[in-house]
Amino acid sequence: MMTTLDKLFKALEDREHMMIDIRRHLHEHPELSFEEEETGAYIKDFYKGKDVTMTHPVEGQHALIVDIEGGKPGKTIALRVDFDALPIQEETDLPFKSKNDGVMHACGHDVHTANLMALADALIEIKDELPGTIRIVHQHAEEVVPGGAKSVMASKALDNVDEIYGIHVAPNAPPGVVAYTKGYAFAGSSVFTLKLQGRGGHAATPHRANDALMAGTKFVDRAQTIVSRHIDPKASGVVTIGSFHAPGGFNAIQNEVTIKGTIRYLKDELGQSMYEQLQQIVKGIEDSYGVEAKLDFQFGYPVLYNHPDETESVVQTLKQSQGNYIKQVFEVPPLMGAEDFAYYVKDIPGTFFIVGCMPEGVTDPYGNHHPKFEVNEACMLVASKSLGEIALNRLTQT
Repeated sequence: MMTTLDKLFKALEDREHMMIDIRRHLHEHPELSFEEEETGAYIKDFYKGKDVTMTHPVEGQHALIVDIEGGKPGKTIALRVDFDALPIQEETDLPFKSKNDGVMHACGHDVHTANLMALADALIEIKDELPGTIRIVHQHAEEVVPGGAKSVMASKALDNVDEIYGIHVAPNAPPGVVAYTKGYAFAGSSVFTLKLQGRGGHAATPHRANDALMAGTKFVDRAQTIVSRHIDPKASGVVTIGSFHAPGGFNAIQNEVTIKGTIRYLKDELGQSMYEQLQQIVKGIEDSYGVEAKLDFQFGYPVLYNHPDETESVVQTLKQSQGNYIKQVFEVPPLMGAEDFAYYVKDIPGTFFIVGCMPEGVTDPYGNHHPKFEVNEACMLVASKSLGEIALNRLTQT
């Protein structure tokens, strides 16, 4: 006699082509964060007529929550995926490459969404056997601060959720390999824009000008001392200057410079300390170079903390799985990438883990956010089975 898990796995295997078709459609039609109108409509249309309850938790945005209520009372387990794309011009040769100029699913959010839509469809088929409710969270705008997760949490739509789980694909390992981290797992990340206003002038008379470019280069240099001289070497922090905008010619001294960057940290209190150091450096630049400085700093995603008990349950579930779809489960050190899933696990027990998606026959794959990023679509069945098995397991745990 087939168990509920057997039925779920069979239903997912029957839907593998569905996952691939959905993923390819989404990949062809990517949309930027907070602009995902067509994507949101596509996801909503998928659930129309199905035995679920749908709600839009954030007014004016495209996030969708889908409740699959089981035939028996029990806990509520949430599964979350994201569906926004990046401002990147795709450079792959895929037949379903992006049709939207300058926009690409270069982080795998199309994969995340497709596997969870198929999983939801399979769970609906066996919903009468579920002891509780599975809440599917299709979240908008993961890629841009403040992130869609923050507004979803603020909506109180997840107030009655007992646990929450999520995945991210990464090309560092092939399908079937799962990586996890207990405790602090992904960095907090904040962004800043610094505008330096000097006094431009002719290159032949530098004494009559006040060079904003010179002040900007000194800021870039000093910003790196935040990590090298103000952070405990055993702690983890990163300062990245991502943009230095100073357009001009050969014979002009720069009037204005705009610098953009991020800071990353594995403790939220370290993020506050790095911000204060940044402020001091900016003040010093003003005093030393006589420029006017305007620092626009925005605290972004908090550090993502994977709850140890829930993480251990996921590890044991996957290691002991009888589904023969997991090849390896291993622990990795904390990553300096940021994820707004952190907002969920600040208040809800749960965990976030990595599913390998290395393209077949590739030994040095392009990483997430690269214009040539590709995935092995076999990872979607692994992702859907792992999330489905975890959800069933957690519904039965008291």
